[in-house]
Amino acid sequence: MAKDSNGKDRELKKRIESDTYMKCAVRECYASFKNIIKFVVQGNREKEVIEIIFAEVDKHIDTGDLIQEYKMSALPSLYDHFVKLIKYLLDNKEEDRDHVVILFQDMLEVVTRDIMMEDYNISSLVDSSHGGTWHGGMIPLEQQYQLFASSGAIRFPIEPVTEAWKEKIKRIYLLLTTKESAMDVPSNLEARRRISFFSNSLFMDMPMAPKVRNMLSFSVLTPYYTEEVLFSLRDLETPNEDGVSILFYLQKIFPDEWNNFLERVKCLSEEELKESDELEEELRLWASYRGQTLSRTVRGMMYYRKALELQAFLDMAMHEDLMEGYKAVELNSENNSRGERSLWAQCQAVADMKFTYVVSCQQYGIHKRSGDPRAQDILRLMTRYPSLRVAYIDEVEEPVKDKSKKGNQKVYYSVLVKVPKSTDHSTLAQNLDQVIYRIRLPGPAIIGEGKPENQNHAIIFSRGEGLQTIDMNQDNYMEEALKMRNLLQEFLTKHDGVRHPSILGLREHIFTGSVSSLAWFMSNQETSFVTIGQRLLANPLRVRFHYGHPDVFDRLFHLTRGGVSKASKVINLSEDIFAGFNSTLREGNVTHHEYIQVGLDTVLTFFRMMSCYFTTVGFYFSTLITVLTVYIFLYGRLYLVLSGLEQGLSTQKGIRDNTPLQIALASQSFVQIGFLMALPMLMEIGLERGSRTALSEFVLMQLQLAPVFFTFSLGTKTHYYGRTLLHGGAKYRSTGRGFVVFHAKFADNYRLYSRSHFVKGLEMMLLLVVYQIFGSAYRGVLAYLLITISMWFMVGTWLFAPFLFNPSGFEWQKIVDDWTDWNKWINNIGGIGVPAEKSWESWWEEEQEHLRYSGKRGIVVEILLALRFFIYQYGLVYHLTITEKTKNFLVYGVSWLVIFLILFVMKTVSVGRRRFSASFQLMFRLIKGLIFMTFIAIIVILITLAHMTIQDIIVCILAFMPTGWGMLLIAQACKPVVHRAGFWGSVRTLARGYEIVMGLLLFTPVAFLAWFPFVSEFQTRMLFNQAFSRGLQISRILGGHRKDRSSRNKE
Repeated sequence: MAKDSNGKDRELKKRIESDTYMKCAVRECYASFKNIIKFVVQGNREKEVIEIIFAEVDKHIDTGDLIQEYKMSALPSLYDHFVKLIKYLLDNKEEDRDHVVILFQDMLEVVTRDIMMEDYNISSLVDSSHGGTWHGGMIPLEQQYQLFASSGAIRFPIEPVTEAWKEKIKRIYLLLTTKESAMDVPSNLEARRRISFFSNSLFMDMPMAPKVRNMLSFSVLTPYYTEEVLFSLRDLETPNEDGVSILFYLQKIFPDEWNNFLERVKCLSEEELKESDELEEELRLWASYRGQTLSRTVRGMMYYRKALELQAFLDMAMHEDLMEGYKAVELNSENNSRGERSLWAQCQAVADMKFTYVVSCQQYGIHKRSGDPRAQDILRLMTRYPSLRVAYIDEVEEPVKDKSKKGNQKVYYSVLVKVPKSTDHSTLAQNLDQVIYRIRLPGPAIIGEGKPENQNHAIIFSRGEGLQTIDMNQDNYMEEALKMRNLLQEFLTKHDGVRHPSILGLREHIFTGSVSSLAWFMSNQETSFVTIGQRLLANPLRVRFHYGHPDVFDRLFHLTRGGVSKASKVINLSEDIFAGFNSTLREGNVTHHEYIQVGLDTVLTFFRMMSCYFTTVGFYFSTLITVLTVYIFLYGRLYLVLSGLEQGLSTQKGIRDNTPLQIALASQSFVQIGFLMALPMLMEIGLERGSRTALSEFVLMQLQLAPVFFTFSLGTKTHYYGRTLLHGGAKYRSTGRGFVVFHAKFADNYRLYSRSHFVKGLEMMLLLVVYQIFGSAYRGVLAYLLITISMWFMVGTWLFAPFLFNPSGFEWQKIVDDWTDWNKWINNIGGIGVPAEKSWESWWEEEQEHLRYSGKRGIVVEILLALRFFIYQYGLVYHLTITEKTKNFLVYGVSWLVIFLILFVMKTVSVGRRRFSASFQLMFRLIKGLIFMTFIAIIVILITLAHMTIQDIIVCILAFMPTGWGMLLIAQACKPVVHRAGFWGSVRTLARGYEIVMGLLLFTPVAFLAWFPFVSEFQTRMLFNQAFSRGLQISRILGGHRKDRSSRNKE
């Protein structure tokens, strides 16, 4: 840039200052260049020359005539020499000293002869330094003093090499040699995202940060139960059923980070890492930091302390300390004696005063006594992070203090422990944790839900004005920790002019959305919810509560008003929601911060009441109403077509030629599919990353069937919210902390989604089929599609989405294994101690558990809802060919007689199989054959004499199958009565038959598609498009080490 400035300083200065970052980079390069040269040059003559050269350059920079006076075309030559010098300084080898001397001499020559163009003062100084003149003539060359060549002229190799020096050299080397576009640095996508967000956030409106001594103090609390703390080597290497180990998975998902890790520990392969215990532990940590482990969360939260130490150093350091560097001060403090209190010790003390981290490990005491490896891993974490505190519930046996009673009693304590700073890894086996506080409890601590009780017993050990309750599947970043001082200042601002905030709302980032399409869908949905959604709820609606775990509580406000968690059994299953409700009801002020100040109003207006409704129960209620509307629409259409009203209405010209109605039907179908529901997400991505990125991601999401996923999730919310309204209760379903690229078996999917999706999807499919059968005579195909396309989309989604989004869901070998597992599960007999995963009977009984605790109203409503199948049957039996001429109610009675006759025959066959199949096998087979021949004869007679058609047979099946299901629902609701009557075994047998039929209806299309290999390839590409775009070979992950194993077996 200087070379091409045409000798005009003003133009060069203007070009540099047009970009602030360029200006800072140029200044830093020049300052680092000067600092390194002055540090390396030690000789007096050399120092004198260097000082004068830099003084001349600085003078011309100040006067603005640097380019006019000096020749900038020689700068590339100086640049090449200096880069070579930096490389030698990085290697720091004694044998390179001569090369370094030559480089200094070459640089001096370039500066004095080429750039400064034989400046008289500089040239004379250099000549005199080389030896001057001798009796009016030049001194012979062999007698001249050679600059930089003497033993003490330069400091090389550098000893000792400090961390600050290394960092300075590496940084100047990167500044000078990095030529890539800013869009490609860094190459890691996650690092690029973090840097982008951090740099953008610095330009947001945030409070000024006080000095660390003056900032508000805060605590972080993490509840932990029995999840993974640190992956063991066995965990990392043990393959799953697909032959994929955790370590193999991580190596393929994070290939660049794996290569960086090997380079960092100076190993070439995985085998070298296992040669020493230290490297093995580094491998375990590397893997654990990329899973949902406690180690990852603790490391992330301890960045707060690291950030405070750095900021305290910047607050308290003198100029000499700043020039020496933060890392150098840290290392020097470790090497110094314990005499004078070092600067580093002061920084640590200030950080400890302002930050406390407590992990509430509920079972830590039990794990210690039982020798559980997790206790050792937690102890290792405390050793790695000495300021980490662990709280747990200790249950001990103590003698009864009352002398009139004998024996022991259980006593419970809340205990806070730490590891002394002198403890090292060699003493871990001795369990050297030190008790800080031991508080006796009045009784068992866990009387409600586990997680909130775990938080409640440990919250007393927190300190400071702020409090974060972080789950153990979350992470934190160093750059975000640097802004904590700014955030805590928000507590001192009255955002609504009346009250200080009680909760500071923050956004979350979903870090699992980089591989799977499902994770990407949820990540985008969460992004829109925690940004534009939360922003809107906070301002102007002012109804934001507590949704994200990064939210920071006013600790004193909540401790004196009921705490941050309510642990009532079943009622308060989600402890997070309570905190927001509690804060608002007690006149708290909940804000949301992307460093945009918002606040709450003091008056609950009508619109704010409606917004408050929708942000709480209203969202789920509206979802329920949406699905109920679909049911009402379909049953209403069925009534119109079976009663003949639709045919009559279609003959009227005003309805037949109603173009606006047709347009409205088409537009509502477009909206129901869910395109416009993605509009907030589209706007948020466009705001943060540009409209082009937003549009491309929106199109990709549609191609990857995002509407299918979100429509399926609609059914989940509807089913469980509706069940809760009818019967009450709630249940925590663990989602696991493992890795998600695995194949779920067909039986697992059936257990999870049978009642919530499959049954409802089949019911809607029957309604749509019947609507088409009896309305096709007078209605066109286009009209039918316009009316029902969105319903068919919902049916297909609810029936097949779990298999569509199941990795290897269409791989033939997996299909065969799934079928074997399904048959085993459906035929296994249940009983006491048999889990639902092993037997259909146990699962079926467990699915009715909510009916045992339901009230009479819930049971009555359940029965009334089941009656819809009987009404459905009533409409169909009058549309058979043999009954089309009569509307007598006896026809409906005869249909029930047929149903009971079929059930009686099925019961007879079932009883006969149990009693006579072993002793009278031939007779039993003859009876079954007779029953079958009788059934065929009845069908033939009806076809020949009563003119029954094939359509009539199909209609009978469509009518009687739902009726049997309705009878099952009523029997389950009245289980005590049915059980006493002795029919429960028959109900269970009938239910098993229905489950087998539903399983076949779902499994057959999946198995058919699995015949075609391209279907599996298409599914893999659809599911893992994000990974393919990152260059990952997901097929290798799904295939695991099979090829490697097969090759080894051959060998």
